[in-house]
Amino acid sequence: MAKSKITQTQRVLNMLKRNKRKGATPLDLLQRCGCYRASSVIHELRKKGYKIITEDTIVKNQFGESCKVARYILK
Repeated sequence: MAKSKITQTQRVLNMLKRNKRKGATPLDLLQRCGCYRASSVIHELRKKGYKIITEDTIVKNQFGESCKVARYILK
């Protein structure tokens, strides 16, 4: 039985569509889509005409320290 091939870019786009209000951080995209270079995939989606904004957000790292990361939101 052949599996349908879905690209990494399509997985990221699908995730952004499902999480329109919350968006996704690079860590979310790594864990859920296997995307190691989120900014590159977001750039490709923008070139295809998708309106994706980047917001700075604060998260805690594994040491409990606050870190600023990007959050990508599909508009």
